[in-house]
Amino acid sequence: MKVLITGGTGFVGRNIAACFDMANFTRQIGSATATLSAKYGIRVLSVGSTPYDLKDYQACATLLDEYEPDVIVHAAGSVGGILANRENPGKFMYDNLCMGMNMIEATRNYTPWAKFIMLGTVCAYPKFTPVPFKEEDLWNGYPEETNAPYGIAKKALMKLCETYHEQYDMDAINLIPVNMYGNHDHFNLTSSHVIPALILKFYNAMKNGEKTVTLWGTGSASREFLHATDCGRAVVLASNTPGLGPEPINIGTGEEITIRALAEMIADLMNYDGEIEWDTTKPDGQPRRCLDVSRAKQLLEFEAIIPLRDGLRSTIDWFRKDKK
Repeated sequence: MKVLITGGTGFVGRNIAACFDMANFTRQIGSATATLSAKYGIRVLSVGSTPYDLKDYQACATLLDEYEPDVIVHAAGSVGGILANRENPGKFMYDNLCMGMNMIEATRNYTPWAKFIMLGTVCAYPKFTPVPFKEEDLWNGYPEETNAPYGIAKKALMKLCETYHEQYDMDAINLIPVNMYGNHDHFNLTSSHVIPALILKFYNAMKNGEKTVTLWGTGSASREFLHATDCGRAVVLASNTPGLGPEPINIGTGEEITIRALAEMIADLMNYDGEIEWDTTKPDGQPRRCLDVSRAKQLLEFEAIIPLRDGLRSTIDWFRKDKK
């Protein structure tokens, strides 16, 4: 089986690829037993933006024509934290729409037998979705404003998968991961998501002897965080589960934490003993995020297994080693 991962050289893609490489399990599906193992011929093909620019349809068509994958995991995207989303709304919407539409159409035209796994985003949910977020609430309102263009683009691509399944019988699967973190994440202060940004802030403060770290917002907003390895496990399971269809499936832990509590946990793990101040002139983003993950458990037999504190500790260790 050949698995093609777009965005395979990035943070999420690299973690998904590692899970396919390590996949080695047998599961019961109805009366049949399916085995997925690297030793049984799984070949993972990870591609980045070069030499295939996915914003160019012909590049997507050439990519699929050359590799002829059995499974396509679309993990490529233009993405960032609150600041990056505020500064690049047009770019994020255009890039994500282009890449996703081209890959979906190229899959239909060039590899009609392939399974297409679309990675959506929790940012697609309406700003005031009742907690925990249920998949049927996806279209019941407008997303949180700071990341709405990105969320709308991903939601449109999920709908495109649904319509292609309906009209062309395309084997498309829609997964909606919550906020992710882990090894190979992007650690900078302009485009990072919250966990790598916090790790970097505390690291810089300790290196420079600063006794105060200032963070955006009030700290009262809540988020749910999924280790990228757990996301990779969910993708592997989806690739190995027949007959799923494009019905959206939340991928997360089902547990939330406030940004304030998260910051204090990271500071504790990094042994930062200074003060944390909150710049309340800056936005919090969506008030709460926490997914209902019962559909993933039912359809994929998936449950996240990496506790947040353990995942943060391993991510901090990886970051420190990468800095040396």
